[in-house]
Amino acid sequence: MARFAAEAPRLARELRGLVSRHDADLIYVNGPRLLPAAALAVANAARQRPRVLFHSHSLLSGLAQRVAGRSLAMLCATMVASCRFVAAPLLPYSGVRGIRVVYNGVRRISVPGRPPAADGFRIGVIGRISPEKGQSDFLRAARILHDVGGQCRFVVCGAPLFSDSAAMQYSADLEALAEGLPVEFAGWMEKVEGVLATLDLLVVPSAAIDATPRVILEAFAAGVPVVAFASGGIPEIVEHGVTGFLVEGHSPEALAFAIRDLLRDPHRLREAAEKARAKARAEFSLERYRAEMIEAIEAAVRT
Repeated sequence: MARFAAEAPRLARELRGLVSRHDADLIYVNGPRLLPAAALAVANAARQRPRVLFHSHSLLSGLAQRVAGRSLAMLCATMVASCRFVAAPLLPYSGVRGIRVVYNGVRRISVPGRPPAADGFRIGVIGRISPEKGQSDFLRAARILHDVGGQCRFVVCGAPLFSDSAAMQYSADLEALAEGLPVEFAGWMEKVEGVLATLDLLVVPSAAIDATPRVILEAFAAGVPVVAFASGGIPEIVEHGVTGFLVEGHSPEALAFAIRDLLRDPHRLREAAEKARAKARAEFSLERYRAEMIEAIEAAVRT
């Protein structure tokens, strides 16, 4: 926070230069860290002040929420949020403008149907290696399933976003949790469909602060069934028992027992996956997302 505060004046000068050179009518801010600099840039603009559109993808709280909120109020910014969960903390700063919710969109993903495997069900978690994404809960649930004799193999796909000591320690902890289990650490994969094509079930054990993980929509589009913790913004996109399965009680035990029960009823999983695929095409398409974002941008310019 201190580093970003110290850099704000320099960033504001750079933004003012960009606005001036390109005669910009709108500044699109795609995350909270640049908001203070944008507020300074607009306040000191030499010509007519450009409009600002802020796109919020993650939950803001504490000092970050207050700093972002004050910057937004100063800017009279138009706001777009990736889900209602993310929008809620910013509502006090939105004034009469409100906040437009635009859910993510994904392209159509075609993966071949996975035939029954001799080594049992293949269950995976996909996302950056971070406590927020819940890989440790996934592996603890995998241990429970393995100990009760479940014929399952497990995949952890992803890599740490940063290489600091905390990220490296979390990665080492995951390796320790996986010891003795049939777990594959697949690392970072450029194309998610290559991983989804190998899975019978995608697990999303996100922490309570997560928004609406894009990988859920990608699994919908690929026809891969999803089981997830009912946390953050996930219940906004997963309809329990219809397009996926939500687990109440944020614990490895609850997750393991939910997976066990679902694996006993493959027809239920297939039915949910087909409904999720149809929902992805109808409500979470890339074309719908682009159209709604263009509409939001045009509305911000007219404000």
